Amino acid sequence: MIRRRMPIVLSVAAMQLSMDFPVAFPKEAYEYGRRSSGETHGVVLTKPHVVELILDLAGYSQDRDLPRMRLLEPACGQGAFLVPAVERLMNAAKAARVKPGKLANCVRAFDIDEEHVAISRAAVAEMLRLHGAGDADAGGLAQTWVRQGDFLLAPLDRGFDAVVGNPPYIRIEQIAPALQAEYRARYQSLYDRADLYVAFIEHGLDLLGPRGVLSFVCADRWMLNRYGAPLRRLIADKYHVQSYVDLHQTSPFESEVTAYPAIFSIGRQSAGPVMVARMTACSPAECEAIRASVRGGKTRAAGDLDFYPAWFEGDTPWIVTSPEQSEILRLLESKFEPIEKGDLAHVGIGVATGCDEVFIVGKDSDIEPERLLPLVMRDDIERGRIRNAGRFVINTFRDQGGVVDLHEYPKLASYLKSHSAAVKKRHVAQKAPANWFRTIDRVYPELVTKPKLLIPDIAGSNEVAYDEGHFHPHHNLYFVTSDRWDLEVLGGLLSSRVALFLVWSYAVKMRGGYLRFQAQYLRRIRLPAPDSLSPALRVAIKKAFQKRDFAKLDELALKAYGIRALPAFEFVDTRGR
Repeated sequence: MIRRRMPIVLSVAAMQLSMDFPVAFPKEAYEYGRRSSGETHGVVLTKPHVVELILDLAGYSQDRDLPRMRLLEPACGQGAFLVPAVERLMNAAKAARVKPGKLANCVRAFDIDEEHVAISRAAVAEMLRLHGAGDADAGGLAQTWVRQGDFLLAPLDRGFDAVVGNPPYIRIEQIAPALQAEYRARYQSLYDRADLYVAFIEHGLDLLGPRGVLSFVCADRWMLNRYGAPLRRLIADKYHVQSYVDLHQTSPFESEVTAYPAIFSIGRQSAGPVMVARMTACSPAECEAIRASVRGGKTRAAGDLDFYPAWFEGDTPWIVTSPEQSEILRLLESKFEPIEKGDLAHVGIGVATGCDEVFIVGKDSDIEPERLLPLVMRDDIERGRIRNAGRFVINTFRDQGGVVDLHEYPKLASYLKSHSAAVKKRHVAQKAPANWFRTIDRVYPELVTKPKLLIPDIAGSNEVAYDEGHFHPHHNLYFVTSDRWDLEVLGGLLSSRVALFLVWSYAVKMRGGYLRFQAQYLRRIRLPAPDSLSPALRVAIKKAFQKRDFAKLDELALKAYGIRALPAFEFVDTRGR
């Protein structure tokens, strides 16, 4: 059982930037790039009962000596977390007979947005006045507590007891190169194409006091994917996970936002077993059930709540599943090799152009034919069949590498120059102006004629199509090639629930039950060796794949893997679409 005084903190992140979740660095240093799935104006607010849960999990409750504690909010927005925290602080101070003037060191909050800072200060000052503070104390504390500035660069002393809130969600490549370099030099967690929130987590953890806890409601991608590995290792080496709340089936926000959030709390000290909960409605009852478990009350009042005796080690992905699911996953991992092991297969992703409206053309375009390659996109695949939509991608590369000489292709040169304004806006063009017309990724003509399996990036389940060798895939498709497998047999195994279970275990879960079938997750699929399957089994799998008989494929895959059944797991079966 987790102790009552366990400090836990949440943050509301997995949401893609809204105006209530500003980034903590100079505006001119990044592209604001709001990605709130239709939320282009207004404020996205966290549900009040979720905020209350977060503060409780942080150990920031009124029965504690809050006037002697320090709370940090790294990106306060308009005060959704800050104002309720101040209310708790004032109630605790009143009970302890501590005057407002003695509370200057109790709170620190940051925001890069001047308007948000002003709104938060005004809201904090009003809350202080409601609790009896005079105008001078209210204005002075609000000014002291809420700072405009970049949390990741601000000089701060360690020793915070609670770090709460919602870090910003921004791809590192959206930030100006000079600032990127500064962040990467300071924070080891900014690995590969990490989102900025991982640096907020790292810095927030570093600022904790001996008994402090950080807890964010945040995008959970870092818990599973490649760029999160350094942060997971850092946490395993120096900190202790105290709670994890899965929010994939619901939302902690007042308005609809495409988000992949989880609530997690991490402290310097171990608090015993890790509390793992799953919310289905993010309701007051579910939040109260979790709060009760922290207080030592009921452990199952609503929702799904368990206690894990230990957490993951090293940079292992945090695959939080039921004991039954975990057991079969470990069995598959121990008995079978990953899909690419021994060069049995290769997983790749299609071409990204950076400007599809220019680089993807129709068959009647006035461009030299040798510069065009037939293209397949996600929308061209239906029920496992590929429709030739007459699309072509422009190949701006020589076969031996390097970009083409436009003087050798006057029609292509004329076409690209007529669209140069749009093409030159891309980051890849600004980075290398001399090659402004190149696509982001190199196009490989030999891939067109190579047989391959195509797998959409986002889907409810594993939708695998077979291309005999006619198209180059677009970047919303992943592809699998192999010189050792009969691709239709491999396609049958990859279309089964066994393969889906493996991807489901590793992949980021999206709202509505959809999954990201990214290369890093596809590469973790385990497969039996091709020669371990009997000829009859291979023929049966191939026929079932050709017929798209998924019930049969599921049955045959169990035989191929030598297991009787899979544990139940939730997914949206889109394989027949």
